[in-house]
Amino acid sequence: MAKTVTGVFENRLMAEDAVGRLIDAGFSERDISMLMSDSTHGREFGVQDASKAPEGAVAGAAAGGILGAIAAGLIAVGTIVVPGLGLVAAGPLLAALAGAGAGGAAGGLLGGLVGAGIPEHEAKMYAEDVANGGILVGLYVHDDTAKVAESILKATGAKSVANR
Repeated sequence: MAKTVTGVFENRLMAEDAVGRLIDAGFSERDISMLMSDSTHGREFGVQDASKAPEGAVAGAAAGGILGAIAAGLIAVGTIVVPGLGLVAAGPLLAALAGAGAGGAAGGLLGGLVGAGIPEHEAKMYAEDVANGGILVGLYVHDDTAKVAESILKATGAKSVANR
């Protein structure tokens, strides 16, 4: 039976560490999702036109290896920008948020998270965390790997880790 494991990270480095460790443990990139506010996306993943950030990103990728590329790749490829909600989502778990934009304020982030299978009381907490700059990382797992995913999220500094 499939389960969902989620946790919220304070910043990109923590989220990247978690994603890298999940992949190293054998979880597929296709099963990992990230969600953040548009402002967090700009702050944590944005590149300013008048900066040397592109050159620094190349140097950082060389120094940091594949880890940074994994999380950035989740965000850069296949992202869903949810109109009217100021959210950026990547990955299968949070694809339900694409429909939340159509509902606007009526559904919003809370409705999208509940639609993705997250209980309402947890969805409220996650919505607040994301609104305050957190990065939600979630993944689909099988029963036999749920505890491994949960322990990786906790070990990399996630708060509000849930396994359902």
